[in-house]
Amino acid sequence: MIELIASDMDGTLLNNDMKISTENAAAVKLAQKQGVHFLVATGRSHTEAQPVLSEVGIKCPMITVNGAQAFDKEGQELFTFALDKNQTKQIIETLTKAELYFEIATTHGVYSIGEKERKENAVQLLLNHYDNYTEESARAFAPEHLEQLPVNFIANYNDLLDNTNIKILKFIVFSYNNPGQFIQAQEEISNQRDISVTSSFVGNFEVNHIDAQKGKAVTRYAQSLNIPLEKIMTLGDNLNDLSMLAITPHSFAMANAATKTKEIAQYETDTNVDHGVAKAILKMCK
Repeated sequence: MIELIASDMDGTLLNNDMKISTENAAAVKLAQKQGVHFLVATGRSHTEAQPVLSEVGIKCPMITVNGAQAFDKEGQELFTFALDKNQTKQIIETLTKAELYFEIATTHGVYSIGEKERKENAVQLLLNHYDNYTEESARAFAPEHLEQLPVNFIANYNDLLDNTNIKILKFIVFSYNNPGQFIQAQEEISNQRDISVTSSFVGNFEVNHIDAQKGKAVTRYAQSLNIPLEKIMTLGDNLNDLSMLAITPHSFAMANAATKTKEIAQYETDTNVDHGVAKAILKMCK
């Protein structure tokens, strides 16, 4: 019997409107009612993930920022894996030199140095990853999309390094028109020690501490409950989900998942739009 379900959010639990469907919410609550532990494992920060869950009345623990942090269902921090600030400085220099747009997730929220660039990046993200958007509709929806992902604007990223109260959790890097510089920067950063580089979608890579991985975080949380790996169910759609899909025989890739994700997962469920999470949960928690 499944005792723990860990689900990704964007592209998995959430539909293309960045919402949790009634069907998915009902399946999660049914599993919880049956005594199954449910947690989300997301690239989002706690402040980005919480409102979406609260909107449909789901209260659960969270693994956030790709595994850099975890919180219990009351929002109390369980653990944090932050990047070394000397490494952070090197990564900032590499990405700035490559002229790539990036954001930095910290223990005090997400930071950006370019409001105009962030808006344009949101438009390109919608156009490149969702078939139902034209350029006009993407530009119309982009502000609403960004409202769901709060950010702090800052003049210089190096100011974060001088603040001893702030821990650096993740770099989120984007590029839709500079593939050469994008790949070169990704390779250069990947060669640094104690670094994990993953991706949430094409045109993106994300940089975390080596121990900030969803698979390690789900395993750590399961161990705290004495739940063996063979009683864990995981669901995801992209490359930053691979580590948690690989730890259990009960792993599900979404029908909309990346090809490599489908190769790693043991099973495939329906798309995020067609309530694939609900269908997988109901299959495993009969």
